[in-house]
Order: sequence, then structure tokens, then C-alpha cells
Amino acid sequence: MTTKQQIVESMQQLPDDASYEDAMERLYLLYKIQRGIEQADRGQKVSHDEARQRMARWLD
Repeated sequence: MTTKQQIVESMQQLPDDASYEDAMERLYLLYKIQRGIEQADRGQKVSHDEARQRMARWLD
């Protein structure tokens, strides 16, 4: 599926009363997911423990 097709499908799944903000949040989520997949494919990933440590720093 192309990026354009993913965007169109995602927008069609939004409720009829969705706002521009809802649409932008959905698109940003899709972007972040795609970016994460690409990073993982390049071997740029961290262990579960490292991810927990990073998240703990954010919560402090």
C-alpha cells in the first residue's frame, strides 16, 4: 500500500465529526509508526530494558 493510500484509508476511518486536529494526530501517528519501522529495518532499535529506562527518565 502506498503512503497516499494509507493516508486516504486512515482519513476515511475517522468519524464524521472528526476535527482537523483529529486528522493531524492520526497522520502524525502513522508517520511515527512508519519511521519506527524504517529505523528497526536499519537495525536502529533498543532492547526492552533500554526502552523502559528511557521512559522512566521522561516520567521523572
